[in-house]
Amino acid sequence: MKKVRITAVRKASYDDLIAKYENPLENPCDIEEGQVFIADGWKRPKGFCLSAWDSVSPFVMGLSYGAEGFYDGWMKNPHSAMISCNDGFRPVSFLLETID
Repeated sequence: MKKVRITAVRKASYDDLIAKYENPLENPCDIEEGQVFIADGWKRPKGFCLSAWDSVSPFVMGLSYGAEGFYDGWMKNPHSAMISCNDGFRPVSFLLETID
C-alpha cells in the first residue's frame, strides 16, 4: 500500500453565503493553503479536518491501493486527484498524490 500526500492548494471563502446562511462559528476551518498531510492508507492524518476527510478518503484509499486515471483521465498525473471538501462556505481544494 502506498502513502498519499494531501496538499491544500486553494481555500475559498464565500463571505456573502456565510453572512446570509451560516451561524457564527469560532473556528470553522484550520486548513491553510500549502499545508501538507501524509495519509497512510485509510488512516486520517493527524490534524486533518474530519469533514474534509469524508470527501477525500475514498480517493486516498483508491490511490493507496494503486487506482489511477480517475474519471477517464481528467488529471495530467494519473496517480493523483484534485478533490474539494464539502464545505459550501469555505471549500478547500486538495491535491492527492501517491508517494513512491
